[in-house]
Amino acid sequence: MAKKSITRRWIYNNLGVIFLIMVVIEMAFIYSVQNYYYGSAKQYLASKINAVTSVLSIHAQDNAANFSAEMRNMLETFNEKDKIELMAINSKGRVVLTSSGFSPDDDMLMPDYEEAVSSGKEASYIGKMPSGEKILAISVPITSINSEYSSVRMVTSLTEIDNTIYTYVAAVTVISLLVLLIIIATGVYFAGSIVRPIRQISSIARKFAMGDFSVRIQNNSDDEIGELCTAINHMADELSTAEAMKNEFISSVSHELRTPLTAIKGWAETLMLDSDSNPDTMKKGVGVIVNETERLSQMVEELLDFSRMQNGRFTLQKENMDILAELGDAVLIYSDKARRESIKIIYNDPEMLPIVYGDKNRLRQVFINIIDNAVKYSSPGDTVTITAEESGGNIRVTVVDTGCGIKESDLLKVKVKFYKANHTRRGSGIGLAVADEIVQMHGGTLDIRSREGEGTTVIITLPSTES
Repeated sequence: MAKKSITRRWIYNNLGVIFLIMVVIEMAFIYSVQNYYYGSAKQYLASKINAVTSVLSIHAQDNAANFSAEMRNMLETFNEKDKIELMAINSKGRVVLTSSGFSPDDDMLMPDYEEAVSSGKEASYIGKMPSGEKILAISVPITSINSEYSSVRMVTSLTEIDNTIYTYVAAVTVISLLVLLIIIATGVYFAGSIVRPIRQISSIARKFAMGDFSVRIQNNSDDEIGELCTAINHMADELSTAEAMKNEFISSVSHELRTPLTAIKGWAETLMLDSDSNPDTMKKGVGVIVNETERLSQMVEELLDFSRMQNGRFTLQKENMDILAELGDAVLIYSDKARRESIKIIYNDPEMLPIVYGDKNRLRQVFINIIDNAVKYSSPGDTVTITAEESGGNIRVTVVDTGCGIKESDLLKVKVKFYKANHTRRGSGIGLAVADEIVQMHGGTLDIRSREGEGTTVIITLPSTES
C-alpha cells in the first residue's frame, strides 16, 4: 500500500468518523437502557413502599398502641423479601427492623434516608454496599404516622438489572463491530476497485511518457473509472496514430527535400564542370534549379506557416480584395505545368464577384494548394475544372478533378496535420491542414468530397463583405 493511498486515507478519515458515530450511538443506547431499567425499578419500589405506608397509615389510625407489632408483622410477612429488603428506621436513625431478619452494618450509608428526613418526602439513592454490590434504595418519612419510627426504607439489588444491561450492551457492541467490519470490508473493496485501475492507469501512463503507445488499460466497468480508462485508451490510439503520422511526415519531408536538392546539386555540378555546354542545356539546367528552388521554398513556407499556427503566431493582413484576381493568378501558375503533364484545366471565370475582406496572399496560398493537389493527383488526360460564384451572400470556389480520388476511410483525415492519403504522390501532408486553417480564420469552410477512382471536389466558401 502506498504511503498516501486512497484506501489508507479512507480508513483514517471516513472510518474514524464512522467509528466515533457508532461509539456515540452505543453510549446513548447504554444511557437510555440504563435509565429505562433503573427508572422502572425505582418506579416499582416507589409503588411498593407507597403501598406499605398506606397500610401502616390505616393501622395507625385503627390501633395506634399496637403499631410496632403491626410494623414487625408487615416486615416479617413481606411477600417480596427475596428481591427487596424492607426496613423500619426509628426516630434515632437506626434500622431496627428488616424483612430479612438481619441487621445492617452501622456504617452503611443511607443518603436517601437523610434526604427523606430533611425534606419530608420520598427520596432515592443508587450506590454500592460496602461489599461492592450495587443497590437501589428508597426512603419515605412516616413521622406523621407514628413518632417512634422516622422512615421506612426499601433496598433492592441492581445486579440482575446490570446483568441485563450488560447483555444488551454486549449484543449492541457485537452488532456494531459486525457492522464496522462489513463497512471496512465493503469500503476496502470499493476503494480497491478505484485504486487498482488508477494504479494501472499510472503504470501505463508512464509507458506512454516513454513513447510506448502499444499498451492498453484493461477495464470492463461501466462507471466513471471505466469511462476514464476508455478515454485514455482512445487517447493512446490517437497518440499512436499521431506518432505514426509524425514519423511518416518526417520521412515524407525528408524525401521531398532530398529530391529537389539532388536535382539542384546534379545540375549545378553539370553546369560547373561543363562550362562550354550549349545554351539549351544551360537553359534547361537553370530552369530545373529555379523550379526545384521554388518547390523547396514552398515546402519551407508551409512548414513555417504550420509552426506559426501551432504556436499561435499565425496572423492575417486583411483588407478588401478582389477574390477573382488571386484565383486567376493561382490558375495561371499551374496552367503551363498542367499542359506539360497533359492535364486539362478549365477555368470558368465569372465577370464579377462581391468584395471579400481577407488576406489576399493567404487566400492565394489556399487556391495554389488546392489546385496543386488537383493537378498532383491527376493523370495525363484528366481534367481539372475551377469555378467561382456567389451563393447566398457567400463566395464559393469549386475545384473538381477527375484524378485518382480519395478512399472513403481517408476522407475524414485528409485535413489532419501530417496525414497523407496517397503515398505515391509528392507532398508533406500539411498543405491541406494549413489551407483549412486559413479558410477558417476568414470565417469560411473548406469541404472535400471524393470517390476513389472518380476524382475529388473541393469547395471553398468565404463570406463576402456585401452579405
